[in-house]
Amino acid sequence: MKKTLKLSLAISAAFLMGSIAFSPVIIGRAQPQSLNTDQFISPTSTTSPTPDLTTTITSGTPDQSITPTPVSTQLYSSPEILNLVFPTPGPAPISAWRPPLYPVPWAAGEHDHFFFQRPIAADEINWPVADYRYGGVFFGPSIVHTGVDIDAPTGTPVIASASGKVVWVGYGLFSVKGNMDDPYGLAVAIRHDFGLNGNRLYTIYAHMRTINVIDGQQLNAGDQIGEVGATGATTGPHLHFEVRLGRNYFFDTRNPELWMAPPQGWGVLVGRITDKKGKKLTHKEVRVYALYNEHEWVVRSYGPQVVNPDEYFQENLVLSDLPAGEYRIRINYAEHDYYGKFEIEPGKITMISYAGENGFSLIKQDPVFTPVLATPAP
Repeated sequence: MKKTLKLSLAISAAFLMGSIAFSPVIIGRAQPQSLNTDQFISPTSTTSPTPDLTTTITSGTPDQSITPTPVSTQLYSSPEILNLVFPTPGPAPISAWRPPLYPVPWAAGEHDHFFFQRPIAADEINWPVADYRYGGVFFGPSIVHTGVDIDAPTGTPVIASASGKVVWVGYGLFSVKGNMDDPYGLAVAIRHDFGLNGNRLYTIYAHMRTINVIDGQQLNAGDQIGEVGATGATTGPHLHFEVRLGRNYFFDTRNPELWMAPPQGWGVLVGRITDKKGKKLTHKEVRVYALYNEHEWVVRSYGPQVVNPDEYFQENLVLSDLPAGEYRIRINYAEHDYYGKFEIEPGKITMISYAGENGFSLIKQDPVFTPVLATPAP
């Protein structure tokens, strides 16, 4: 325990001294065209790996009939001490316009689970900072980001992403209860009134300036739990947001971009980035280009250790909040550029794979729509 705490404090000090800036990418308000996406290009081979056949595709119109399954709540003791490291974000990419979110729970595919609204309201910046996504590697190969950072101003209300019970309040989530030097700063953990496949779901909210809830309090979605701040190991105000599945524990995080509802008319890209033998490529840069307005996004595959893929998608790359339309994707591998083409459809997940010299391929989802609703937590 002493060795772990010393390492934790050393990492915390490193965060306090560091800051990272980047050039934002602006997402414009373009109207996409109807496009065909089945063609992929590889410089060395036209052979693609056999894709898994998986989930759904439906129209992008929100289905107001999809509603959460009512469940009862139960008391849960305060979570274990967690181990987590994360850096300070640079400026967020500011878009000219974003539509309202799909209603939650939203599922356009059998294996989708957009159960959470965003922890920042739509009238503020409420999307992940591009350089600080889930699985990012920052200060070294062993320091991997286990959540997303949302670059909202100091004092911005932080809201509960779904109903649930508060199971942690205050300083010390990273180290020990009450430690005001904890890198999380002021933090709240919520155990939600539903789960997935019998597993509990938790969300974490960190770096807050103030907290408006108490341990054991029952919350509804949208209830204010505090304000954005810069407490803990950070050099600027932002909200660190996590989703945890199964246990309220460092090793049980999942990518929040697969759990937060997308803007209406927009979708999510999910990728498996591997070599031709199926070994996942870590921290690999991937560039995505919108063919309808020439904007570019830069995203990296997950770093090693700590982070977890979705049980179904088995991804190591996610890029959310993409307007519907046609895109080109590029990766440089073994000193060669490989290109692919895909389409984002409203409210849906588009899944692609890259397998080294075999290039890119689409992974099709099941053609039958089956809404996925949250299941009661045990």
